[in-house]
Amino acid sequence: MLWEAPIILFMVIVAPIWIIMHYRSLGNKQTGISEAEHQRLLELTKIADTMMERIETLESILDKETPNWREKHE
Repeated sequence: MLWEAPIILFMVIVAPIWIIMHYRSLGNKQTGISEAEHQRLLELTKIADTMMERIETLESILDKETPNWREKHE
């Protein structure tokens, strides 16, 4: 009986504010990648795009020179 009122006040007033403030502070922390990681990702994307273009060019050359090359290597 002696502890009921403080526990109820804590659960109704303090605990919800505490929980809200806790999750707000988690949201304020930096999420995502750093600028250096972002630049590296852009660089790798550019390299991958260049490689895709080269592969498509090589495949088109092979398609012209050896039409059945895909069936032979699959």
